[in-house]
Amino acid sequence: MADKNLDFEKNNNPRENTDNMFENENELNEDQRVKILSPGMLVVKRFIRNRLAIVGTVILIIMILFSFVGGALSPYAENQSFYKTSDVAKDYAAAALNNEPQFYYADGVEFENTLVKFEIINAVSQNKTYLKGKDYFYTVTEAGEGFYLIARAEEAATVKLDQNGTAISSEYAQDISPELEEAFMGCITSGEDNLSFEGKDYSVVSMADNTYTLCVAEDVGVSTRKVISLLDKNEKLTFEFMRDFELALNDKKNEFEFDGATYTVEESNSFDIISKNGEEYACVSDYSIQSTVSGGKISVDEMASIVDAITSKKTEYTNPDGVLCSITNKDTRYTITTDKKTRILDTHAKPSGTHWLGTDKDGMDNLTRLMYGGRISLFIGFVVVIIELLIGVILGGVAGYFGKWIDNLIMRIVDIVICIPAMPIYIILGSIMDTNQVDAQMRIFYLMFVLGILSWPGICRMVRGQILSLREQEFMIATEATGISVRRRIFKHLIPNVIPQLIVIATMDLGSIILTEATLSFLGLGVKFPYASWGNIINAVNDSYVMTHFWFEWIPAGFLILLTVLGFNFVGDGLRDAFDPKMKR
Repeated sequence: MADKNLDFEKNNNPRENTDNMFENENELNEDQRVKILSPGMLVVKRFIRNRLAIVGTVILIIMILFSFVGGALSPYAENQSFYKTSDVAKDYAAAALNNEPQFYYADGVEFENTLVKFEIINAVSQNKTYLKGKDYFYTVTEAGEGFYLIARAEEAATVKLDQNGTAISSEYAQDISPELEEAFMGCITSGEDNLSFEGKDYSVVSMADNTYTLCVAEDVGVSTRKVISLLDKNEKLTFEFMRDFELALNDKKNEFEFDGATYTVEESNSFDIISKNGEEYACVSDYSIQSTVSGGKISVDEMASIVDAITSKKTEYTNPDGVLCSITNKDTRYTITTDKKTRILDTHAKPSGTHWLGTDKDGMDNLTRLMYGGRISLFIGFVVVIIELLIGVILGGVAGYFGKWIDNLIMRIVDIVICIPAMPIYIILGSIMDTNQVDAQMRIFYLMFVLGILSWPGICRMVRGQILSLREQEFMIATEATGISVRRRIFKHLIPNVIPQLIVIATMDLGSIILTEATLSFLGLGVKFPYASWGNIINAVNDSYVMTHFWFEWIPAGFLILLTVLGFNFVGDGLRDAFDPKMKR
């Protein structure tokens, strides 16, 4: 009974019931809590409720961390190239089959013109004994099988005879003595071609129309069909050596002296061997064989192996060091190559524990390049958005507030900029920068500036339209009545009311700018090597072989572009819905 009285008193106590009523009023339900939230909190709440917006935000956070933090944590530098040791086929020697006469001329001999050289070659092939230049006679004398001595002679006397052998005209140099004249006529009568007089050698050249010329002869060259391959490629065959060598062979001598050294010639199955003071010096064969290695020498045994392999039509042989060499034939010219351990760029390496996404054509780590490339692409996107926002907001705000001729002028400027064909402008500027060899870093700044200059008209139009409607509202009449300056009215009261739309447009534009940069870099008009961007990384698709065989060089870059642009679009859609006052709360 006592408990019932207590309950009755409690329920009928006016003061306690009043306290309970106030306590219930302070406890807000969900609808009441939303109604008293600030506008900013309402936007955040609506944004968080949008799942795609959250997904986009997560993607962008990951991309920013990947690009800016990942590059700092990577053990490799942006432009660090990696090398590997591999067997590479390198030129070892060269051989050529000789089918034409070889010409050797004395040092310091200068011909009157190039035509004289061609006439000498024709004289050798057509067995002519002389030819006349502008200032000299040239005689070609066959001194052995396939061996010709080429002499240059200066005209000393000329005699023309009639049919009876009587001189009908003559012309002598001033220093010709009567004794030399008599000896000259004696050679004409006896039909001799050479004359030695007082220690000088003369040639008697029989010309057409019974005309004979006495010339002071000097050997200036030889022509031979023999090919001499020196074992030491740093040495050079001289005219004097070839002359003495051929003359010794014609005299059936196996030994001759030249320049203080004794040379011997030994016959072999494949070719003849020339020794200098008892050491192998050169080889004589139908093939010219030379080492292509700096300071390299090819031994006689190896030359024999090369000649045997060529004549047997083999494609490889083993040199005296036990190294396998390959022979490639092209138009009677042979290239001998051998595999050597060489340090080369580790290009197009497949993904591994060292390089998670492999290496590119320059031997650089693909993953590291993607990180640094993300920095460039995102940085360009943010800077271009800032440039277009500054220009668009200022011009749009001024045009919308003042109206009249100012609005008309700015809108015509907007129309002109919109009508400018962007892609041709990019191509022209890219060509100009390529021609002037603009620094790769400066190209990035020029690219951002041009993209920003051509992207602001859309923002300008949006800001102008919003301000045209806002400037007629009551709060703007109040600012004018209180004497607030025009600058503060525009940038302190009007522009802040446009910020939600600006945020949405800026977010959406970031994705499109990244795509534009990627397109320009892919076309070679944007970011240049050594700097990386996702666009110039994906430029590897230009090579069909790389595209089909090395997917890890371009697919990751394309995937990152896709994710980033998708993330910006998701966030932009989420912000647009969050700022919309018609959205459900």
